[in-house]
Amino acid sequence: MAVSPGISILAVGAEEVLPPIPLEAWLPTKATLHRFAQVIGKVALAKGIRRNHWWHMTYRVTARGWTTVPLGDATNGPVFTCAFDFFDHVLRISTDHGIQEEIPLQGQSVSSFYTETMRALRDLGIEVELAHPRPFDLPDHPRRFVEDVEHHTYDPVAVHRAFRVHSQVGRILEEFSSTFSGKISPVQLFWHSFDLAVQRFSDRQIPMPDSVDPVTREAYSREVISAGFWFGDDKLPEPTFYSYTAPEPTGLSEVPLRPSTAKWVSQGAGHSAYLSYDDARKSSDPVATVLEFFESAYAGGSRLAGWNVAGLACPGGVTDPVLEGPHSGWAE
Repeated sequence: MAVSPGISILAVGAEEVLPPIPLEAWLPTKATLHRFAQVIGKVALAKGIRRNHWWHMTYRVTARGWTTVPLGDATNGPVFTCAFDFFDHVLRISTDHGIQEEIPLQGQSVSSFYTETMRALRDLGIEVELAHPRPFDLPDHPRRFVEDVEHHTYDPVAVHRAFRVHSQVGRILEEFSSTFSGKISPVQLFWHSFDLAVQRFSDRQIPMPDSVDPVTREAYSREVISAGFWFGDDKLPEPTFYSYTAPEPTGLSEVPLRPSTAKWVSQGAGHSAYLSYDDARKSSDPVATVLEFFESAYAGGSRLAGWNVAGLACPGGVTDPVLEGPHSGWAE
């Protein structure tokens, strides 16, 4: 069995289903990695083919880290992806011309990472101009990436542990996604807020006043029930699973949540359902506990919003009622 240098077989194969990831223990590394993610996220924003609800600029979780969707277009190539590899600890930019560039993640400030990324893109024949080359919705948002030498901490062990959490949570979100047959997002990492999530939509269009910013308008243009996870931040200093319904139907915060440790928390004008990651991982069956939480929050939101819950159900990923019977296999 071959593994990447620096990662033992024990570390890869013997961790808990949901390993511990206390926020404080890796906060400086998380802050740096978040800004690395925003640099590449803004490349995806500039070079992706626009999809509804910003799905073109988010990350997908892979077996080694995160990747963008294929970027570029048929006329103005090359087609390329940017992938964070958290075993080799590099950003790997690959093109459909068969060439690639690798940028090390360790030992970089945000400034040097940004400079190296833009250089690598140019060397690959990819012309990118970022409209706003600075962080989005972070405390240092006025500072340009190229000026940020403050954030330079990268602990590869902590990053690999965070990836392991994302990998496991991503599988749980995929399992949750499989039971819904309506319009649904990919399981995706949003680089602005640094949360891994999936969104279920109804076809109800949501009118918004002209004062609402364009990011929010596109994200919430349709009625949505979101389920996700984030590592925590200054407002919520612990890793947490969450769910919310937008717009929020009357009475949502009165809906019972499962397990009993889950709770509704007031956020601005609405509420989010929260389940502590540590409570889930310490349960006898962490996967079942998280799925129970997501299902209970969805059941309440969809019922109060008047969704056709039975019609949108997809037990076990199957929509054909014939296939729900004994002959459900792809081939016999």
